Amino acid sequence: MATRSKAYRTAAEKIDRDNLYTPLEAVRLAKDTSVTKWDATVEVAFRLGVDPRKADQMVRGTVILPHGTGKTARVLVFATGERAEQARAAGADVVGGDELIDQVAAGFTDFDSAVATPDLMGKVGRLGKVLGPRGLMPNPKTGTVTMDVAKAVSEIKGGKIEFRVDKHSNLHFIIGKVSFSEEALVENYAAAIEEVLRLKPSASKGRYISKATLTTTMGPGIPVDQSKTTKLLGEDEA
Repeated sequence: MATRSKAYRTAAEKIDRDNLYTPLEAVRLAKDTSVTKWDATVEVAFRLGVDPRKADQMVRGTVILPHGTGKTARVLVFATGERAEQARAAGADVVGGDELIDQVAAGFTDFDSAVATPDLMGKVGRLGKVLGPRGLMPNPKTGTVTMDVAKAVSEIKGGKIEFRVDKHSNLHFIIGKVSFSEEALVENYAAAIEEVLRLKPSASKGRYISKATLTTTMGPGIPVDQSKTTKLLGEDEA
């Protein structure tokens, strides 16, 4: 623990907390200040100027990261018959109907995303207490309640992620791994912020994205200039 703490302090010393880094600069710092011996995850957190307690200010959606997250998602699909076969062919990890619903109700949550066909949602809906707190409940707004289960599975396996503002008005995104190139991480960041901006609620007043912070697993936070939203790879300040 002492070694990790020393590594963290050394990394933190390289970051000017009073400076807002361009996304490209932040990515470079993230790669330079990673403190783990393994390939750390790179994340970005946005603080939004919304009140998530109000339905007209909820920010929720999906985005397909052009370079994926660096992790192959485990996808569970609630489907039967032909749709179940299509899900398996598309690469779903767990597929089933009533028996799988019972298994999840008993506490099985070893998966990263869940998809369901509309005809099973009457039964899947009863899993809210298990899936809801983990952000795993299928939802038509995020494309995870659909008859086209093959497409849904392929998109999730290809880097599609769901996001939802939390009660503190924060959004968290995984944008890749430290081993990703600078260009890949910046392009994933750009895809994330573009979709967040597109979903700005009309009821949101004032500054919409008030803060952005880039971090690596167990690493220090890097303040990002959230106003930089276009031509991010052209902003080479080094």
